[in-house]
Amino acid sequence: MNYLITGGCGFIGSNMIHFLLKNYTDLSICNIDKLTYAGNPANVADVANDPRYSFVKGDIADPVLVDKVFVEFKPDVVIHFAAETHVDRSITDPDIFIRTNTIGTHELLKASRAYNVKRFHHVSTDEVYGHIALDSDELWTEESPYLPRSPYSASKAASDHFVRAYYHTYHLPVTISNCANNIGPYMYPEKLLPLAITNILEGKKVPVYTPGNQVREWLYVEDHCSAIDAIVSKGIPGETYFVGPDNPPFTNLEVIKKLLAIMGKGDEIIEFVKDRPGHDLKYAVDHSKITAQLDWQPRYQLDDALEKMVAWYTENEVWWKPIKSGEFAEYYKKQYLSQ
Repeated sequence: MNYLITGGCGFIGSNMIHFLLKNYTDLSICNIDKLTYAGNPANVADVANDPRYSFVKGDIADPVLVDKVFVEFKPDVVIHFAAETHVDRSITDPDIFIRTNTIGTHELLKASRAYNVKRFHHVSTDEVYGHIALDSDELWTEESPYLPRSPYSASKAASDHFVRAYYHTYHLPVTISNCANNIGPYMYPEKLLPLAITNILEGKKVPVYTPGNQVREWLYVEDHCSAIDAIVSKGIPGETYFVGPDNPPFTNLEVIKKLLAIMGKGDEIIEFVKDRPGHDLKYAVDHSKITAQLDWQPRYQLDDALEKMVAWYTENEVWWKPIKSGEFAEYYKKQYLSQ
């Protein structure tokens, strides 16, 4: 089986590559990644010499490059991770989100149709559904209406619609997964939890958007990878599957305090910063469909996932220290220190 993984040098994509190579022997993986600021070759350095793995540097929005990859690699399965994902960056510069997330997805769909791909799996987000009132017990289902509220989620919503259109119009065998917030190894440190962990390790304050009451679900990335594997192998073409944890949602402040307890720190290192525009209040998904249809269950509770995450970042300063210099340092100063 030939797997084309897009964005395989990013956080979730690189974890998916590790998952597949660990669990299967009879496969080949081609990783196409543009290597933007969040695409890090170090994420897959340990598999770079594996004969089952190959890498192509390139932009999925480039039709010539995409066609060349499909002709030469002949993928049976496309698992599409490549995306700009950070909401804050989409607010300051939405253009690249439209190019990568929407136009790039369409180029992959065209090539997948032209070369008769057996399965196109599109990795999306719960953020396309907007947000839920803090006092509501609502859970989104796969039939919930789309109500994106940021340039990021709007670009992902557009890509979801293109994927479904290619199923209904051209009968391309597609599946979509919308997942809760992922955490785990190789997560770029601009996101809330790796930023908090690495700041604590550096003796810095932990920035939290005021008032810290935004509610999220947290899914360990290995659980997400196993869910995608189940969808690709057993999922019904044309269907969407929600992927989420079994533990309840927590506020951002509650999760940060869990981290502080694990790392032996007190609340005094929390620094509340100005909230971002249009900040979604609450996400919560019902993943009973994937459990019932594909017999998938998440393995990790949040406390276990946080323990594993803290251990990984503590042991891998050589990975994240270089990232938090240069471009990231300028971004951090602009985002959190110039308020």
